[in-house]
Amino acid sequence: MAAIGAGASPDPYGRIAYPGLIAWPERLQREAPLLQRVLGAGPSRQVLDLGCGSGEHTRFLTALGFQAIGVDVSPSQVDAARRADPAGRYLQVGLTTLGDGIRAGQGGALCLGNTLPHLCEEAEVLSFFSGLAPLLLPSAPFLLQLLNYDRILDRGERTFPVVLRPGEAEGESTLFLRLMTHHGGGRLTFTPAHLCYRPGTATPLELVAAHDVPLHGWRRAEVEALLGACGFQVREVLGSMTGEAWSPTSTDLVIVAVPAAG
Repeated sequence: MAAIGAGASPDPYGRIAYPGLIAWPERLQREAPLLQRVLGAGPSRQVLDLGCGSGEHTRFLTALGFQAIGVDVSPSQVDAARRADPAGRYLQVGLTTLGDGIRAGQGGALCLGNTLPHLCEEAEVLSFFSGLAPLLLPSAPFLLQLLNYDRILDRGERTFPVVLRPGEAEGESTLFLRLMTHHGGGRLTFTPAHLCYRPGTATPLELVAAHDVPLHGWRRAEVEALLGACGFQVREVLGSMTGEAWSPTSTDLVIVAVPAAG
């Protein structure tokens, strides 16, 4: 997902073709049962896809019968979402300034794809959560997913599995590398890199794009405390978007919360 602060500049998310690096049909089908269970229990079908990137979840939820609004601060990602879905609704708004362009009365919200760690300061996360709470109807679910930083930080993990996808030309492949540098206190530098692999050529491996992104690896206890401070009640904690129980070694941290008044 794209960066989601109030106004990140420059926009690094136009440099790597993220949609082509994810097997979206398979991912969406895996996540569909949880999305339908959580969001379908909300008080209305109008939902926010926060940090929507190029809009894959927004379009999928729309196909499931939700009135989904995609929200992202990255102009390149919002432009890509609008090109793919001219009839959809996509807003260029940062997570810390949701009230600037979104009306209250939403029936649910989701924030997926490790978006939250782009907010590196506690004050930014508090601004996000406190700004979202009044936009939601009573009992409206907030589905939050990020990587399990309890595991990543405790183990000092520095890489993710290499993603290998078909390239644009015959015989080419696209590689997506993701590296992390730990700075202590949950601070990380995330370095995604897009490479083109052309076996048997003079330059079999070419770096297409790479950039550094500052992240904060928020632990489960920190996220739950910040949600509680902003008027949310945590209803469920999972270890993946397919519903496994959370543990300190889980792949993900998935939290379902509702406004406390609900």
